[in-house]
Amino acid sequence: MYAIVVTGGKQYKVVEGDILDVELLDGAVGAKVDLPVLMLSGDNPKVGKDVGSKTVKAEIVAHGKDKKIVVYKYKPKKNVRKKQGHRQMFTRIKIGKIG
Repeated sequence: MYAIVVTGGKQYKVVEGDILDVELLDGAVGAKVDLPVLMLSGDNPKVGKDVGSKTVKAEIVAHGKDKKIVVYKYKPKKNVRKKQGHRQMFTRIKIGKIG
């Protein structure tokens, strides 16, 4: 059985025991979080209002920073250049009980 959950403006397909990186969440390592469910699979799948107020229980495993990306902007023939780096913060979570 799997579920579609939403966090940080993105949707993820999760199964019990999955470990995934999501946008930074508030909470200390080891804290429990509830993720809202959009869809539940199974013998009779539930979508939207049929899901009700079901949630997926998850545990925060770690916080970290992603790899650096380079943002480079320039305007041709104008000698305008701008180089900038960015490292996105993330939270690694482990999916527990679904539903």
